Amino acid sequence: MADLSKYRNIGIFAHVDAGKTTTTERILKLTGKIHKLGEVHDGESTMDFMDQEAERGITIQSAATTAFWKDHRFNIIDTPGHVDFTIEVYRSLKVLDGGIGVFCGSGGVEPQSETNWRYANESEVARIIFVNKLDRMGADFYRVVKQVEDVLGAHPLVMVLPIGIEENFKGVVDLLTRKAWIWDDSGDPMNYEIVDPPADMADQIEEWREKLIETAVEQDDDLMEQYLEGEEPAIDDIKRCIRKGAINLDFFPTYTGSAFKNKGVQLVLDAVVDYLPCPTEVKPQPEVDEEGNETGAFAEVDPSKPLRALAFKIMDDRYGALTFTRIYSGKLKKGDTVLNTFTGKTERIGRIVEMHADERIEYDQASAGDIVALIGLKNTQTGHTLCDPKFPATLEPMVFPDPVISIAIAPKDKASVDKLGMALNKMISEDPSFRVETDQDSGETILKGMGELHLDIKIDILKRTHGIDVVVGKPQVSYRETITSRVEDGYTHKKQTGGSGQFAKIEYVIEPGEPNSGFVFESQVVGGNVPREFWPAVEKGFKSMMNQGVLAGFPVLDVRVILTDGGFHAVDSSAVAYEIASRAAFRQSIPKAKPQLLEPIMKVDVFTPEDHVGDVIGDLNRRRGMIKSQEPGPTGVRIKADAPLAEMFGYIGDLRTMTSGRGQFSMEFSHFAPCPNNVAEVVIKEAKERKEA
Repeated sequence: MADLSKYRNIGIFAHVDAGKTTTTERILKLTGKIHKLGEVHDGESTMDFMDQEAERGITIQSAATTAFWKDHRFNIIDTPGHVDFTIEVYRSLKVLDGGIGVFCGSGGVEPQSETNWRYANESEVARIIFVNKLDRMGADFYRVVKQVEDVLGAHPLVMVLPIGIEENFKGVVDLLTRKAWIWDDSGDPMNYEIVDPPADMADQIEEWREKLIETAVEQDDDLMEQYLEGEEPAIDDIKRCIRKGAINLDFFPTYTGSAFKNKGVQLVLDAVVDYLPCPTEVKPQPEVDEEGNETGAFAEVDPSKPLRALAFKIMDDRYGALTFTRIYSGKLKKGDTVLNTFTGKTERIGRIVEMHADERIEYDQASAGDIVALIGLKNTQTGHTLCDPKFPATLEPMVFPDPVISIAIAPKDKASVDKLGMALNKMISEDPSFRVETDQDSGETILKGMGELHLDIKIDILKRTHGIDVVVGKPQVSYRETITSRVEDGYTHKKQTGGSGQFAKIEYVIEPGEPNSGFVFESQVVGGNVPREFWPAVEKGFKSMMNQGVLAGFPVLDVRVILTDGGFHAVDSSAVAYEIASRAAFRQSIPKAKPQLLEPIMKVDVFTPEDHVGDVIGDLNRRRGMIKSQEPGPTGVRIKADAPLAEMFGYIGDLRTMTSGRGQFSMEFSHFAPCPNNVAEVVIKEAKERKEA
């Protein structure tokens, strides 16, 4: 049986361009998985095997691979950094036990690093920090450490100090052993020597080493007493304390280097072994019931327990659909029949493969702690639980954000119509944040996603992977509607057509709900004027109308309906009659409740050289942006703002023009806010015209 203490399920995550994929490449080289290094900037990295990834130099899908270091097995997932693909990071973190957060030595803590860090905190994933690109102009290890404290509110535990900086970066000093690791300039990660550190760093090394030991011994009262009495603990004891603190998320062991120049990566691999948890040291996954409430049971990491596994990613390739699965407990064998608790159907396991980027090794079985890809599953989607049919259970599912932007597409020729449907089905199963709808009125196919780049890549995949050319409409914003005042109203539904008729009478209050409450229904009927068995029908009727508001047909948010009174007929009243009455009541009362259009507001993070700050702020103000903060850095200024998505289309082009190509930005959905009247009028008018057309 596998020794789970030698397993490390880790992910590598960071802001776009901080060097995650390069770091993963170096790890694979050092662990003997690849022999020739592929570079991202040449479009040849092992982990970025999609055409679109190689071309744009960004990682879109999280690729999974397995490697070995010092007789420990690493299951590694390399995740994307771009904000439109945050969903990939989120679902990877969900199944990992530990992570490596990569930060750029000159860029520091960038916007996407914050989002990823927040997700990792929510998933309670232990992390080590690697400050990369220390050979770059403007790199400053100590500044990034300070940013981790200030911006992320985290406690970095500095384990190594850099020797030299920018083009003079030679290596690092390991604070625990007080030894310097110096690499030569050949670019071979194995060409290093371990020597005494430079004499001029002696004071600095002692100062940081003292901080390191003081923080570590706080994890053990006996060692702390010993240390306060002037006796330094043994290195193994300090390491044990660091491991405990790292797993408890009290601090994050912090390393530095240059993955591109092959300097400093070995110490990060050693840290994964020394300080990140094995599958049995992580809190077990809670099991939930059909409503999503925790049952109090846990999926313990133990091969002898019943099977509990979570499908966290679907990927379609030339061999068919691969379902990436993390096994929490029990065993999975080729040919087994497993139950998918979401669909209630059983599935047969065709083949079990271990991925090395896009190569595969077949296995007959896998057990608790493993991350494997399954071939042959028909109806399993991201976030579904696979379990032993005799002992059913559901693991906590993943929650995915709603899309905020949509575009209409149509195939260029008739022959592609069927192909388009099949291709889109595959793409939906691979990416839960991507949705496809058909517009009932116009018959157009509508793609919905998390941002312009997200949809741009989807169109690209349709074209290249599936060979389908499409005509693309201009992007549309997904607005919402809500109400702003309370209305007391009543509605009676009567229909008599020979034989038994239909009768339902309801009196109700419709009022604005709490923010983010969605639809809330309650009944205050007393005395049986509306019999209790019809209350669910009233609720269903009102709720079914929330998908289409009265202003422009957008979904309605945050409405509270209270059923106060009504009437019924002994023969003619039925659930259907009350449902019809509720729907008509919604249409009748919502226009009286002062409906209002809401627009998606994005959290925008812009980086610009100092000379252009005024232009960028002026432009954001013109886009109805609210400036939140400005943070000067060594190479430019970070501006944080909230801005409506409707005003941000094509922003990257304008930003590049304003900043002579040096500006960068990222944005993610923040919240919905009331639309100004002049904007709302235009949106409502366009919606009506589309309907009439």
